[in-house]
Amino acid sequence: MTSAAIPIAVTIAGSDSSGGAGIQADLKTFSALGVYGASIITALTAQNTMGVTAIHDVPPDFIAAQMDAVFEDLKVKAVKIGMLSRPAAIRAVAEGLERWSARPVVLDPVMVAASGARLLEDAAVATLKDLLLPRADLITPNLPEAAALLGKAVAVDEAAMRVQGEQLLALGARAVLVKGGHGEGPESVDLLVTREGITRFPAPRHATRNTHGTGCTLSSAIAAGLAKGQGLEEAVASAKRYIGGAIAAADRLDVGRGHGPVHHFFDLWGPR
Repeated sequence: MTSAAIPIAVTIAGSDSSGGAGIQADLKTFSALGVYGASIITALTAQNTMGVTAIHDVPPDFIAAQMDAVFEDLKVKAVKIGMLSRPAAIRAVAEGLERWSARPVVLDPVMVAASGARLLEDAAVATLKDLLLPRADLITPNLPEAAALLGKAVAVDEAAMRVQGEQLLALGARAVLVKGGHGEGPESVDLLVTREGITRFPAPRHATRNTHGTGCTLSSAIAAGLAKGQGLEEAVASAKRYIGGAIAAADRLDVGRGHGPVHHFFDLWGPR
């Protein structure tokens, strides 16, 4: 009996030693959604639910070597990009994407950890905009990240979110998901902004502090959907359902003393 090949996605991101965000969150998400996950590590962090205490950047030539090893052998169907702290790392990733004609690409412009620790050097923002935004099929900034990329004030309503999404499109991204999780009100609204129009994704807010890794998880869930052949809007919708369930179940876990992780396996482990 022959079996169908499993869809493969790769995450290019930093490692979270506490397992809640970064590479670890991405691989958990891929697994939960039935996708085989490969990984290219761009940085090591000494991190837990209380914060980030140290960052060790991976040399650009070793990032390139990891990319070549993965893409030479594996049939990668989608790429998720997370933490890239320095311009040299961004250039290495951009060159690797070009070298291997890698697509689709979901770019999560990780700038600040949930604990408040800065993860992207100021000098790297311009490099990210110049080299990676034009290669991204989707970017997934939260409200502070969208504002930082544009040098604008943080959006306070959906009208401002739409404007900033359109401005990010003008920088070269093919589509933008402006995430409203940092906003206020009973609903958290994300806007998918494309050249064809706007799609609104509302979700109820959940009263929990255990939101470590939400951005990583959502972007990797979208990449998983794309790897399985879903269209962009379908992939975003299914990823939103998944992250909603993972946040709603986060308090089932008892991990750490700070901002604990979301529950990546809420639908597999059952109630606890």
